[in-house]
Amino acid sequence: MALNTRKTSRLLTPFAQQIRRYAAPGEGTVPPSKKKYVPTSGTYPVGFVVSSTHVGVKASNTRFDDLALVASETPCSGAAVFTKNKFQAAPVTVTRDMLKRRGGKGIRAVVVNSGCANAVTGRGGIEDAVKMGEETDRWFDGEKDDGLGSRSVVMSTGVIGQRLPIQKILSKIPAAHSTLGSDHDHWLATARAICTTDTFPKLLSRSFTLPSSPNTTYRMAGMTKGAGMIHPNMATLLGILCTDAPISPDPLQSLLTAAIDKSFNSISIDGDTSTNDTVALLANGAAGGKPIVDTSSPDYAAMQETLTSFATDLAKLVVRDGEGATKFVTIRVTNAASYTDAKRVASTIARSPLVKTALYGKDANWGRILCATGYAEGVDSVIPDQTSVSFVPTDGSPELKLLIRGEPEAVDEARAAQILEAEDLEILVRLSEKKGEEAVYWTCDFSHEYVTINGDYRT
Repeated sequence: MALNTRKTSRLLTPFAQQIRRYAAPGEGTVPPSKKKYVPTSGTYPVGFVVSSTHVGVKASNTRFDDLALVASETPCSGAAVFTKNKFQAAPVTVTRDMLKRRGGKGIRAVVVNSGCANAVTGRGGIEDAVKMGEETDRWFDGEKDDGLGSRSVVMSTGVIGQRLPIQKILSKIPAAHSTLGSDHDHWLATARAICTTDTFPKLLSRSFTLPSSPNTTYRMAGMTKGAGMIHPNMATLLGILCTDAPISPDPLQSLLTAAIDKSFNSISIDGDTSTNDTVALLANGAAGGKPIVDTSSPDYAAMQETLTSFATDLAKLVVRDGEGATKFVTIRVTNAASYTDAKRVASTIARSPLVKTALYGKDANWGRILCATGYAEGVDSVIPDQTSVSFVPTDGSPELKLLIRGEPEAVDEARAAQILEAEDLEILVRLSEKKGEEAVYWTCDFSHEYVTINGDYRT
């Protein structure tokens, strides 16, 4: 990771101070190890345009874009999934109400600011979020007033408990509209503008087909932000997905909700669920073809597979950018009595500080994995004398068995250390010998830098 010589007042030794080894917010540098995750080109959906501009929402940000705009050139279907945190941010409340009022129809844009979450800001925060949506609406002329109000999804991310500099934001929305574009540079700059402690912009795109229109190429693009305060439920960050496939609002919401469960709701960095988590999906149908109008068609099934795979790949980028993380860890729990049991066990392992610190220390402490498995709440599938635990290397070599049917193995510590040296690792937990349900979760380790980052986040 990139070095930053910014120092804190806490001494690690009498002779050395703590040094950040990550790209701190505002530096704009991508650590060398992360550059491989930043796309150099893309295939973007027809009829969508994006842009970003600098506002300076956070006073310390004097030069990086922090306002993003994603828009459909025509009214489109929209759906979203939100945080279940009881202290829901103003943009979450405003966007949920807008989508409900409109029935997911006639959506035109998503407007996002970074640097301030507009969360726990009372009635004034609601008014600010409404103003952001209304000002964005104003720049999309030609829409007949249908009496249903705003057509814009509003998102905010950053520090909780502070009011937005709303006039500064409103004054820059026209600039964002004037620079809308559809090429890769526009998409990448927009993905970068929604970042906070992220060390790289998270952007993906791909093409796909549907059974009813095998000769029609559809496209999907998505951007997300998140590096800390990442844990279900429900979406654990901000995400914007767009497709030019024709999908009606009702199936669109169903598709997104199902995709989220096995993607953004299957990742954890630190066990904290934000007040602002929102993932939105827009579909404008600009590529043509037969619309998906219900959940029983072959097109719906194919779209579900495509969307879930895409959302999963996007969610994995969040884990790879976990604050201070050095490892990307897949946790696979198999042979459970139910998918719910398997996922609860995987989630419990993923958020265990003892498991995560052992992984950072490259310590094959499988006892911590077993301990977390045993205290997973509401799980009936754990049978101690049938449980097995293994490390699965990423180089294709055989798994390293740590526990077999409740009996500890004589672990080859040298091989274990070699496996733990790699950036990627899979932990495999079999809850029984009988074939059953499987769940997969993605997480990262806990390093010293996670504490450093969050110890002075507001400064």
